[in-house]
Amino acid sequence: MSSGFLRRTEIEGRGRGLVTSQPLKAGEIVLRDSPILLYSALPLINQSSVYCSNCFRTLSSSSSSSSSSSCSHHHVFCSQNCLSAALASSHSPWLCQALSRLRDCAPLLLEQPVEQQVQARFLVAAYHLALYSPSQFQILLSLEGAPDATDTATAQLLHSLISSLCPPPSTLPVPFSLELTAALLAKDKLNAFGLMEPCSSHNSGQRSVRAYGIYPNASFFNHDCLPNACRFDYVDTAPDHNTDIVVRMIHDVPQGREICLSYFPVNENYASRQRRLMEDYGFTCHCDRCNVEANWSDHENDNDDDEDLVQEEEEEEEEEEEMMDEDNHDQMESSKGQGDTDFPHAYFFIRYMCDRENCWGTLAPLPPKDDGTASNIMECNVCGNLKDDQMTDASGVEDEHSMDD
Repeated sequence: MSSGFLRRTEIEGRGRGLVTSQPLKAGEIVLRDSPILLYSALPLINQSSVYCSNCFRTLSSSSSSSSSSSCSHHHVFCSQNCLSAALASSHSPWLCQALSRLRDCAPLLLEQPVEQQVQARFLVAAYHLALYSPSQFQILLSLEGAPDATDTATAQLLHSLISSLCPPPSTLPVPFSLELTAALLAKDKLNAFGLMEPCSSHNSGQRSVRAYGIYPNASFFNHDCLPNACRFDYVDTAPDHNTDIVVRMIHDVPQGREICLSYFPVNENYASRQRRLMEDYGFTCHCDRCNVEANWSDHENDNDDDEDLVQEEEEEEEEEEEMMDEDNHDQMESSKGQGDTDFPHAYFFIRYMCDRENCWGTLAPLPPKDDGTASNIMECNVCGNLKDDQMTDASGVEDEHSMDD
């Protein structure tokens, strides 16, 4: 954790969180965090990964044909150096064999939803972490998350498969048990960050996750529907430590303020946000934005629409997401002409939401200049687009609007 910027504390009604220990400026990097565990987001049945199995960089056509390497079970790496590094740490013979056996010998698992195939990848990586680094495994167990009925049911299936096909070595420093498997699934559900695939014009805003990581410090950021910080990853561009995530301030905040991220794109409407937070994280959001939107006159209609969408979700998921994006775009556009009474947070969307088509990313300034003045270049945390911030003058001083008013 960046020295002197943040401190971990218990926040009433929100559990553990991170608050500022000094005033912070827009663009300041408050956290660089390395993962203690990484695993692929691809289903086990996938045989043709386009990402390195160690660093998860995109494999170029040249690396795929010439400089790439593979292990004995055909997991692909971007270079011999990456393969060697993986074999010495994250890709032990047991883990490699376990993934291959689950892929080749578990038709029951391959009939399950992709989510459970990815959860099997996580469990193998988590038990490997216990073998490779018991201290980091204890950090994983210390994170938020207690198993619910869904975790327990999934654990029963996956624990049985791992037990029969690829049980961890007897040197495992913790009991290999159904209870521990369920506990691990709960930790993963509440704490995993997705490393996204590259953004391109072909994605149409619907990007997939290439890998998931557990980050020991970033896991303590709580959610806000209008965050004051956002996280960036540079998997394909960073020269080293490319799976680290970087958290930068969106705007100035005073000392003692909690620093929050948004767990998903900020363009989603009230009903969709509340549903996702309850289903995925088990809580109802009472941030300032939600408190305002909960009182809108058309909120009851939003709930009715949301219930209809939930019923059709499995059959028409892609169509629902496209419709939601269109509705939210109309809402954001109309909010720009409304006063504070109708939409008090419109300023956030005008200034801090990327205007690239189908992106919906969040903008944060580049780090302050060497002399401490704020940068007037904003970077999108989804598409990477850079734009000149017209609301910051040449001296680096923001205009009269303030997100802390």
